Amino acid sequence: MQRPFRLHRSSDIQRVRRTGKSYAHPLLVLVVARNETPAKRVAFSVGKRLGGAVQRNRAKRRLREAVRPLVASISEGWDLLVVARAGAATADFADLTGAVRSLLQKAGVLAGDDAKPARSGG
Repeated sequence: MQRPFRLHRSSDIQRVRRTGKSYAHPLLVLVVARNETPAKRVAFSVGKRLGGAVQRNRAKRRLREAVRPLVASISEGWDLLVVARAGAATADFADLTGAVRSLLQKAGVLAGDDAKPARSGG
């Protein structure tokens, strides 16, 4: 994931959690919130329930790779938080990619989607 597309600041991530709208999948949770810029940024969260540091870092790398090809098709002006659930650590990469695509479509943040984008107070 290229640096301009990363959501780094703790305050920004907390704002997304607080004001964003969430969409659930058995493997992932996606939280989306509008931002004040034309940028599209993504953050990843993997809790200790997933395992030790090795398992958590591997899950984050796999999630970044699942999102990377879709970043170009995400509409501008969105901050996204991808939260891994317990099944994400052992899921096939194809399942993770499908889950990410499904959640992005459900949230309506993919450019060119007929679905209405999620509304957020942020």
